[in-house]
Amino acid sequence: MAFPSTPSALWSVSLLTALFAAAVHSNITYDDDPLQPVTSDETVSVGGTVTLTCNVPESDNSSLQWSNTAQQTLYFGEKRALRDNRIQLHHSTPTELSITIADVQLSDEGEYTCSIFTMPVRTARATVTVLGVPGKPQISGFENAVPEGGKVTLTCTSTGSKPPARLRWYRGDQEVEGRPNVVESIPDDPTYNVSSELTLDVSRSDDNALITCAVDHLSLAPGDKRSERALRVLYSPNVQIVPESNLPREGEKFHLKCSGNANPEPTSFKWEKKDGELPPMAKVDGAFLHFERLNKSDNGVYLCFADNGIGNSQGEYTLLVQDAADNSADPTAMSTSSGVDHAVIGGVVAVIVFILLCLLIVLGRYLIRHKGTYLTHEAKGSDDAPDADTAIINAEGGHSGAEDKKEYFI
Repeated sequence: MAFPSTPSALWSVSLLTALFAAAVHSNITYDDDPLQPVTSDETVSVGGTVTLTCNVPESDNSSLQWSNTAQQTLYFGEKRALRDNRIQLHHSTPTELSITIADVQLSDEGEYTCSIFTMPVRTARATVTVLGVPGKPQISGFENAVPEGGKVTLTCTSTGSKPPARLRWYRGDQEVEGRPNVVESIPDDPTYNVSSELTLDVSRSDDNALITCAVDHLSLAPGDKRSERALRVLYSPNVQIVPESNLPREGEKFHLKCSGNANPEPTSFKWEKKDGELPPMAKVDGAFLHFERLNKSDNGVYLCFADNGIGNSQGEYTLLVQDAADNSADPTAMSTSSGVDHAVIGGVVAVIVFILLCLLIVLGRYLIRHKGTYLTHEAKGSDDAPDADTAIINAEGGHSGAEDKKEYFI
């Protein structure tokens, strides 16, 4: 290829170069121009992949080109111009040039230029916004357990977000309001550190309750990044005495258990009998009071005192020993007796019904086999008597010789 050497030719090349540079830097666009390239702005998170697409409505066989924020050519048509393996050709036709940038970093943010080398050169710009992904939140303030009725202040911190993230607090499934987020910029870094505080008045019901700090950010789906911690609350015992059985009977073994329901668990137990001494046969074993053989004299109100170092409390239980053979208070025995009574009544009714059926069958067979009869004593000769008087005499006196007639009824 020959290059112009005359002064006029050199001047023409210089002019074209100047016009091209001016067109690129001035971003000249033409409305309703079929050769004007069209691009779109893109948003991507750090570590993600972004696709840059440049289209022209019509083609005059001029080449399309993508340049980065420093005006370095990335692709000229299908030809790679910058040695960066993160940048790959996605699609190339006379009317479209698409490239992808993988593993995007914050430094990749800025304006990218698509150019078509017509006369004059036409350009379009696409702004790539890179989101800084916030780190997993860290919660502090759980170092020590909190006494019941006290306050606890928790702090949640998340780093590396761009734009600044928002932190949310949850107590169980219920969102609670913390103090406003504090945003701190980092020197020579476009990301931010965000922190938030939450102060709670705690009760024994908050022991082991989950406190959650969640990050809300454009680069994350809801709930993607959160941290959970369980509150530890110290509280005094709430004593309950639990019997081995609800029906203690005379002569049986029996025990009472003192349940402290405290944090920490009670370490000291004391048993007493109200208005008296503990029975001689009752043995104390920490949280248990054992009776080797119950007696009526064991009846009374028993007290248990529990202490866990945070506080102490007491509970009571009234012991009523039942007679060994007394089932009146035993619902199980009553239920069994009622079941037996119903079974006996059902059996008697069944026997009665069976007997009645048998009687009906026997009576029916008897009536069928023994039909009733009666005799009519009509004198057979009265039909042949010459007159009425003779017929009457024959009827009254002719019984012996007359043939019996029978009528049957059922």
